[in-house]
Amino acid sequence: MEKFQIKKESLAAQGHLQIEWATKHMPVLNIIKERFEKEKPLQGQTVATCLHVTKETAVLIKTLIAGGANVALCGSNPLSTQDDVAAALADSGVHVFAWRGQNTEDYYKCIEKVLEFEPIITMDDGADVVGMLHSKHQEQIKNIKGGTEETSTGVVRLKAMEQDGSLKYPIIAVNDAYTKYLFDNRYGTGQSTIDGILRATSVLLAGKNFVVGGYGWCSRGIAMRAKGLGSNVIVTEVQPTRALEAVMDGYRVMTMSEAAPIGDIFATATGDINVICKEHMQKMKDGAIICNSGHFNVEINVNELEALSTSKRTMRPNMEEYTLKDGKRLYLLAEGRLVNLAAAEGHPSEVMDMSFANQALCAEYIAKSSKLETRVYCVPKELDEKIAELKLKSMGVTIDELTEEQKKYLSAWEMGTT
Repeated sequence: MEKFQIKKESLAAQGHLQIEWATKHMPVLNIIKERFEKEKPLQGQTVATCLHVTKETAVLIKTLIAGGANVALCGSNPLSTQDDVAAALADSGVHVFAWRGQNTEDYYKCIEKVLEFEPIITMDDGADVVGMLHSKHQEQIKNIKGGTEETSTGVVRLKAMEQDGSLKYPIIAVNDAYTKYLFDNRYGTGQSTIDGILRATSVLLAGKNFVVGGYGWCSRGIAMRAKGLGSNVIVTEVQPTRALEAVMDGYRVMTMSEAAPIGDIFATATGDINVICKEHMQKMKDGAIICNSGHFNVEINVNELEALSTSKRTMRPNMEEYTLKDGKRLYLLAEGRLVNLAAAEGHPSEVMDMSFANQALCAEYIAKSSKLETRVYCVPKELDEKIAELKLKSMGVTIDELTEEQKKYLSAWEMGTT
């Protein structure tokens, strides 16, 4: 088996510096790593990880290794790998198979490489490892104790598998932990999406009509940050309660067809296909900017954009200008893939600290569990709250504790209204 497959080994020195910087801003994971080094809770466990290969992921990988795990890593998106980080991990002896700019064939070959190590635990960002195991390597499933899933999109896939009876081993939905989605999805996606748009375009956001596709936690974060920079935010939704919430939060809510002619910047984060398609592109104004922060590159129908266009050219890194048959120009960022990772560096280390603390502790939980049922689990409440407690402590924040009298009052019904 190959030890690693990356773009350029000479990038390792810069990658080590990036990882060092991330480590300084991930105190919760550092605390977990210190304990893992002493206790070795993952000793003898082979962990197959399919994650965005970033400096923050490197800190997680080093934590798993500190716990005794044998780790193999591949990228969960063809454009999200930071090649210097991949080189640094390879230099540290990690089995990493990832480089920026992979084609689809290479992407899935790298997942195959990771599965050659015959994992006991899987760690996914989009459920592609789970999908590969269930479609092509079912013989390995009998040896797998469980897995984790990082994203909303992946959890939706896995719950669908559970519902139709095709899921063959237990998964913990890390995405659904409070210390993940309330912070990573909202504050992480919000900041990093704006970061990606600005790096790719360098446009002023103040005064622009900024259209956000969806109003889940990721979209909430994008809308919040765009509003904070002075944009006039418009939200499109298909779910009535979320649409109502967006209205109550002060945003204009309308259909994508209504938003298309007036939007200056469009950012999707729904996890579904064809959120922006031919119908909308034909209505957009000259110079409209389109991007996606959902996991897969399906939210913007790029094939239809290609068919509508007479030419395209790269104007800036991660920005392509499409000239339509009527002479109008539309600007697509990061090929319709994750703009926050392809055009920027992904979520800040401070927020990934909590997300990856969940991953590390859930891997430990799986390793220590004697037998889990085959279903999608929530992160155990005690792990979720422990991570929040550690994060607050690292920030120098203290909170009140319930008195015995208060605990009694909350657990009793006899007192009534006095």
